[in-house]
Amino acid sequence: MVRLKPDRLIKSSTFRLALVYMLLFSASAVLLLGFIYWSTAGYMARQTDATIEAEITGLADRYRLTSLDGLVRSINERLQRNPQGSFVYLLTDTSFRPVVGNLDRWPHIPAGEDGWLSFQLEQASLGGEAVHRARARTFVLRGGFHLLVGRDMHELTETRQLIVRTLGWGFGITVLLGVAGGVMMSRSTVRRIEAINQTSREIIQGDLSRRIPSEGSGDDFDQLTDNLNSMLDQIQMLMDGVRHVSDNIAHDLRTPLTRLRNRLEAINVQTNPDRTDIEDAISEADSLLSTFNALLRIARIEAGHRTAGFEVLSLSQLVRDVVELYEPLAHERQQIFTASIEEDLKISGDRDLLFQAIANVVDNAIKYTPEQGQVEMTLTRGDSRARVVVRDSGPGIPESERNRVFERFVRLETSRNAPGNGLGLSLVAAVVRIHKADIALSGEAGLEVTLSFPLAS
Repeated sequence: MVRLKPDRLIKSSTFRLALVYMLLFSASAVLLLGFIYWSTAGYMARQTDATIEAEITGLADRYRLTSLDGLVRSINERLQRNPQGSFVYLLTDTSFRPVVGNLDRWPHIPAGEDGWLSFQLEQASLGGEAVHRARARTFVLRGGFHLLVGRDMHELTETRQLIVRTLGWGFGITVLLGVAGGVMMSRSTVRRIEAINQTSREIIQGDLSRRIPSEGSGDDFDQLTDNLNSMLDQIQMLMDGVRHVSDNIAHDLRTPLTRLRNRLEAINVQTNPDRTDIEDAISEADSLLSTFNALLRIARIEAGHRTAGFEVLSLSQLVRDVVELYEPLAHERQQIFTASIEEDLKISGDRDLLFQAIANVVDNAIKYTPEQGQVEMTLTRGDSRARVVVRDSGPGIPESERNRVFERFVRLETSRNAPGNGLGLSLVAAVVRIHKADIALSGEAGLEVTLSFPLAS
């Protein structure tokens, strides 16, 4: 279980990204909530003004129809009908002395050019004790009378404050949830990244068997984990291969080097060196050079240095050339060599590498097939691929060993006294990989090697 320190979490790029996202989201929330407040409060203010306008229109109509007495009766009726209401009425004479209404005096604040004014309303005049803000509109009637119609804004103010408090709490909860979500997301991400780092540190310390744990969710991290584990498997396989090759090189080259040293030492003490000894020493040196050259060729092929020389070539003609080269050798060993080649099969590749790979397969077939045995070679087309098949009646390769024979210096003859260096099929496998082809071993009686190349378009 990976334990995360708070400072490790805060310094993580995931937390910083979550924080930036939270700030952007919070700014968006502020804009949205501000728009909601502006729309709601503005709508309520406009509704209040419209209500006052409608009340003024009704009183003005009454005044035109019934003159001043009718206006007074109408105001008194409204006050008696709703004595604790939020509407404010005041009718004064020319000297601003109250005639009727629920205000005891005319506001000392002058009205604006549009006739609207806002003033502090002492609630005592309406039966209370608090001081509220009121909004009203004034008119001058015929005869110099002044009319004020307004409304107590206390309810609107409380509603606005309620909206502000609600939006404030909403913003606070949004920020809190954003921080909590950012922390949770960061903890999950940092935990999985730390698992990768921990495994990497253990591998660096020498434990190549360690692998990154996967949660099995199939998400991006699991895909990354699977790819990294596959890469680690490949690295471990290559490291094991290097150790295996190193051991085999030491084992395979120790004997010929020892023989070469003994022969050179024997030649050195001879007064008249025997030419046969010199030729044997040269032959041992050539064998060693051949082994090293094969290793170099495989390394260059696997590094992909030969892909620049690829060209479209006739695989049919190339296979025919291999047959012409090895047919006399098979006849010399009293083997039956048959070939069936389909014409006009073209592939893209390096002719020299392909020739060497196919020749190695045929050479192995002839080498391990006894006298009077059969070696058969075919080239056919199938599923947009060209298939080269080499069959022999030799001892074959056990199914459990068929994957190992492509490794360097692997030889089924455990005494390692038979000719060869165990690099032939390794070179074939390298050539197959660089040409994006396939190689398969099969057969129960004898061995069947199938090389499958993609046809050139």
